[in-house]
Amino acid sequence: MAVVTATAATAVLTSASPAQAAGTGTGYLHTSGNKIVDSTGATVRLTGINWFGMETDNKTFHGLWSSNPWRGQIDVMAGLGYNTLRIPFSDDALKAGATATSVNDFTNPDLAGLGPLEILDKVIGYAGQKGMRVILDRHRPTAAGQSALWYTAGVPESTWIANWQMLARRYAGNTTVIGADLHNEPHAEGTNPNATGSCWGCGDPARDWRLAAERAGNAILSVQPNWLIFVEGVSCPSGGLSDTWDNDPSNDEDCGWWGGNLSKAGEFPVRLSVANRLVYSPHEYATSVFHQKWFDDPSYPANMPAIWDKYWGYLYKQNIAPIMMGEFGTTLQNPVDKVWLEKLMAYTGTGVNGMSFTYWAWNPNSGDTGGIANDDWTTVNTAKQAILQPYLIAPVPGSGPGPSPSASQSSSPAPGGGGACTVTYTQSNAWQGGFQGSLQVKNSGGAAVSPWQVTWTWPSGVTLGSGWNATVVQSGTTVTASAPSYSPSLAAGSSVTIGFTANGTANAPSAVKLNGTSCT
Repeated sequence: MAVVTATAATAVLTSASPAQAAGTGTGYLHTSGNKIVDSTGATVRLTGINWFGMETDNKTFHGLWSSNPWRGQIDVMAGLGYNTLRIPFSDDALKAGATATSVNDFTNPDLAGLGPLEILDKVIGYAGQKGMRVILDRHRPTAAGQSALWYTAGVPESTWIANWQMLARRYAGNTTVIGADLHNEPHAEGTNPNATGSCWGCGDPARDWRLAAERAGNAILSVQPNWLIFVEGVSCPSGGLSDTWDNDPSNDEDCGWWGGNLSKAGEFPVRLSVANRLVYSPHEYATSVFHQKWFDDPSYPANMPAIWDKYWGYLYKQNIAPIMMGEFGTTLQNPVDKVWLEKLMAYTGTGVNGMSFTYWAWNPNSGDTGGIANDDWTTVNTAKQAILQPYLIAPVPGSGPGPSPSASQSSSPAPGGGGACTVTYTQSNAWQGGFQGSLQVKNSGGAAVSPWQVTWTWPSGVTLGSGWNATVVQSGTTVTASAPSYSPSLAAGSSVTIGFTANGTANAPSAVKLNGTSCT
């Protein structure tokens, strides 16, 4: 993920736009200057997270092997305030007959036997119900690893583009999926003047990433003109390695992180056939990934805003295009990295007018950054989350993402049909500072309850961590679990089991009610 060097300038954030969208807004998104806006023109800030695995040999999301169901993991992400999922994949996962592996069929019985794209469909569907958006990231040509160029001998450019067009058609009309991150971390390879890696503005069709991004972006827009096109930077604009690697100062140039150097995008912009669709998406990392020279500057961290401004922030500062920082992360093991993350988040700006981002990563098994999720894929790294939390804009369920509802679905009735109910609580796990449990609620009345809603109370000091099999939220000491759209009705004699994790001393839910009727 690395490469070298830096220089200077100053970052300035722009003024507020006249309208702000709730969550991730309504309908498809487009751009206006350095803003991302929804179909009404209201400003949207994507504050998301990466959930990887589909680009690996597993060909599907990592953590599906854990005891936390896949919906439960999305519930935690949304509950923390992440309103966007960036989903890496490789072209191997898109092949006919591709098999998803390491899926816990006991925890995730609804995923048993499904292929990578079918699991992706389900994740996108549920994320949309939570009010989240999805960015698809072509991370690798194959599961074997990243590539300096957007194509390899085995995966030509034609395959890359055809696969993107397939995905654009597959999710046509589904406004949860908002765009394509064309290729992950194009970067330098070979020593100048015999560079073989991705360049920016060099004019060689076989190596110029800017020209390739135009070809792929326009091919996607020809079949899905509503998508945003996310374009990452390179590492060295020449496409060749700098002197940090070849020890030849005469070949030195201004290089940055893989995918992180957009210093030439002002001079050589990406030109798309549909206006207001381009978002630049740099990557930025800390010392746990690579110890760049700028971390040793005597003025650190005061030197960092100028470095970010030079590589990509100027595009935002000069109102050229929006920035969506597609990857950034750290283990936080080095105190230098904590300062880096705090400074970086402050640089992006607060509130809806700040730069968009998707943190790397949800996954605890990211070797050089770790994750927001701990190793149990359920509890959260509170040190990282505390730094990110002030910048997150939570998704709003039902706020617009997802396929357009039919007329009969356009308005949801208030929860009704309350009747007799019985409840069974099971505590399944506990640890210092938290616990996990499930609440089974049976409709013992004579009629269906639709849409159903379960409420309960906890003592002061017990707070919801995550929930699944329902949309679970907490206000004060009251917890509300609302029926998911895929299962709104609770038939007479039927039961629903709501799973959750909580922070605080283990306590059974009390005063449980089904649509306002107390349960026994």
